[in-house]
Amino acid sequence: MTLLSQIGGTTSISWFFLMMGLLGGLVLFLYGMEKMSEGLKKSAGGGMRRILAALTNNRVIGLMVGAFVTMIIQSSSATTVMLVSFVQAQLLTFSQTLSVILGANIGTTVTAQLIAFKLTDYAFLMIIVGFSLTVFSKKDSYKYLGESLLGFGILFLGMKVMSDSMTPLRDYGPFIDLMKDLENPLFGLLIGAIFTALIQSSSAFTGIVIVLAQQGLISLEAGIPMLLGANIGTCVTAGIASIGTSRDAKRVALAHIIFNTMGAIMFLFWIPYFADFVRWASPISDAVGVQKLAAETPRQIANAHTFFNVSVAFIFLPFTMLLSKIVIKILPVRESEKAIEAVTWHLDEKALSTPAIAIDLSQAEVGRMVKILRRMVNAIMHPIFTKEEGIDEIHKHITIIEGIEMREEKIDYLHEKVTDYLIKIGREELSEQQSAEVFNLISIVRDLEAIGDIVYRDMFPLIAKKHALNISFSEEGREEIKVYHHKIYKQLERLEATISEHKFKKAKKILSKQIKYTDLEAGFRIKHLERLKSERKETIATHEIHMEIMDNLKQINVYVTEIAKSIVVLNYTE
Repeated sequence: MTLLSQIGGTTSISWFFLMMGLLGGLVLFLYGMEKMSEGLKKSAGGGMRRILAALTNNRVIGLMVGAFVTMIIQSSSATTVMLVSFVQAQLLTFSQTLSVILGANIGTTVTAQLIAFKLTDYAFLMIIVGFSLTVFSKKDSYKYLGESLLGFGILFLGMKVMSDSMTPLRDYGPFIDLMKDLENPLFGLLIGAIFTALIQSSSAFTGIVIVLAQQGLISLEAGIPMLLGANIGTCVTAGIASIGTSRDAKRVALAHIIFNTMGAIMFLFWIPYFADFVRWASPISDAVGVQKLAAETPRQIANAHTFFNVSVAFIFLPFTMLLSKIVIKILPVRESEKAIEAVTWHLDEKALSTPAIAIDLSQAEVGRMVKILRRMVNAIMHPIFTKEEGIDEIHKHITIIEGIEMREEKIDYLHEKVTDYLIKIGREELSEQQSAEVFNLISIVRDLEAIGDIVYRDMFPLIAKKHALNISFSEEGREEIKVYHHKIYKQLERLEATISEHKFKKAKKILSKQIKYTDLEAGFRIKHLERLKSERKETIATHEIHMEIMDNLKQINVYVTEIAKSIVVLNYTE
């Protein structure tokens, strides 16, 4: 049975085979796009996050970087995930991400341009070459290139299947009449938004519009409203992805919705003029009738997609700071007690398929663990030295002791969650460098949890023990503890800067200071023993506690040093 047959001069269509071909082609298109995106993200993900991390406040540079990154990894969603991770890690401000989001919208138009070049005839060649590279290459870089090329070929194969399936509709009157109805801007906008929201891919819907154009089934005036609707429909993906995420993630998603919706509404009112401009800027065919429509419209639709996103980007670019204030006003900073709950801030299950991004999110969470430990170490000396309760340095409604207990719970929780997340990353297809990073982070998390145990399990009980003595340290002993404690605290500050702020030279400084601090502790120990030998009353009474404090601080320094060594070994330092 064929898709098209003549019965008494009337066109008869097999809708079953037509829908099977259309949906099958769409599935191939979506799978091919995902395959291509995965290969590109694996090969370029690490480089892309370094580019984003180096962003400045220059909005034009942010726009260019957003377009470039999304063009390479072919996924504005992946770009958004990276942006959220850098905002959470305080490497970017929310306002800086706005220009990058605008650039990401430009980057997504590359797919439509490639589709319009009619590369479907070379789909099988790309599949053969891509499969060969994926299966037979030994180098990861070639494997990733092959995976991208294989996905690209499957994508175009899906386009060809959809195009061939729609060929009978050229002569089907009711369908042609329906396509004419789509020239109603509101109807076309609605169709584009709903369909894109359902398939969760604006690129796929744009591909379908171009396929319709290749068959001469749709005019430019009908295609433009559907493209505008696709830009609105794709916001549903961002909205769903932001559910249950941080405030900053929701702001990024909201900014994306505002940009795309306002842009679509602005262009909706001058579609005829916009269509005339696109025709003027696009190639002209010598064909006539349906053949002329089929030859010209695909390129025109691709160009309209590009012109629209570029125009919206440059219209909104000067107003990113104003929009930032509006979004923050809509989603203000919430003053809540959530900060004292044991929760992860950065880990995102959706990022696991992109190991470079997932590793970066893990590093941000590990940096947060160091910050929590730094505050624990800073707080522990106050209740040892004095019987006053004191107020926590961050959460003014709890005492210092309650703050230490709260942070110990956080460290135990994060140790479990970050380790589980890293194990999940380890199950993905990783490069040798990425595998080394994952296992190194697992080791770091274990060492950080051990530091938390030293503070809470070993040092925390010394509070009651010291208070029971009802006697102070000698002035010299107290000063030695304070000096050494401050040195170890500085080591934790350096470690936090190394991991959270990517100031990797701090890792080498930790190693150089370790020797100095070891000698310092040895000197303090000798002075303490001399006071003990001279039978100083305070020294004798506090000897055991004094030595335990110094030993525990020394052990913390050892763990910090080991972490710094592992970072240096992985060649993080410049």
